[in-house]
Amino acid sequence: MSEIDYKSLGKVGVLFGGRSAEHDISIMSGSGVLAALKSKGVDAHAFDPAERSIAELAAEKFDRVFIALHGRYGEDGSMQGVLEQLNIPYTGSGVMASAIAMDKIFTKRIWQTHGISTPGYAVLNAQSDLPAITQNLGLPLIMKPPHEGSTIGITKVNTAAEMQQAYTLAAQFDEVVLAEEFIEGREFTVAVLGRGEQAYALPIIEIVAPDGNYDYQNKYFTDDTQYLCPAPLDATLTTAIQQMAVEAYRALDCEGWARIDVLVRNSDQRPFLLEINTSPGMTGHSLVPMAAKATGMSYENLCVEILKTARLKIRTETK
Repeated sequence: MSEIDYKSLGKVGVLFGGRSAEHDISIMSGSGVLAALKSKGVDAHAFDPAERSIAELAAEKFDRVFIALHGRYGEDGSMQGVLEQLNIPYTGSGVMASAIAMDKIFTKRIWQTHGISTPGYAVLNAQSDLPAITQNLGLPLIMKPPHEGSTIGITKVNTAAEMQQAYTLAAQFDEVVLAEEFIEGREFTVAVLGRGEQAYALPIIEIVAPDGNYDYQNKYFTDDTQYLCPAPLDATLTTAIQQMAVEAYRALDCEGWARIDVLVRNSDQRPFLLEINTSPGMTGHSLVPMAAKATGMSYENLCVEILKTARLKIRTETK
């Protein structure tokens, strides 16, 4: 991009921090994005919605914002709605797509209507018959809060005796809990960029975590996890997974960018989509920048390209 292009982006707000359980990761992501944009000459400014009000956000008169918030109040459609009301173009998906993608249960329901492969599941509350769930989904299974990310509140349940403790943990974060069929297999992630028919997948990354445990610590704070990019898959399976990821992205009406987590079952090499992140991490360990780098795109250029896609999604009729 030329210098005049950078200036045409105007005054840019980078939203990070926020009030979710992923606050610390958002600080890391947003700090990286802010530094990257400034290094390119973008007039970028930090803004933490946990510390400053909506009135202050309006008073800043940003021409556009880069959303580097993760989790609730930033990735779930709530901030997107605020920005629509304030008439500030923003990166990523709109209100509806953000809200649906943040809810793993509704995401799976929509994917199922599109014939997209996703693990079997059950929705639990305090009155649920936990032993019956193990009969339906089998053991081991995965228990997680449906509105959290970064593996927060997640448990692999190996025996029926562990069900109650796993449920109690997940229920600390959500009113309902998602129990999901455990898929024994390799773990991958696929970044998707763009909008509508122009959306496309970046190279697939395989995640090889210590002892197969890709938890909060191994995601963000250790160098023990291996990331293989492009993933060592045959061409046919690679194409199938990328096409499935783009279809899943479009099914939710996502745009800008997102990252979709995938498991490939060992027994038959069948891929299953787990969830989609519409405001993915941008830390030093994050995977979208890694996939972009495999195509020759630097972290700084990725940030600018995402920023260029900022727009308002709700159209108003002109009189």
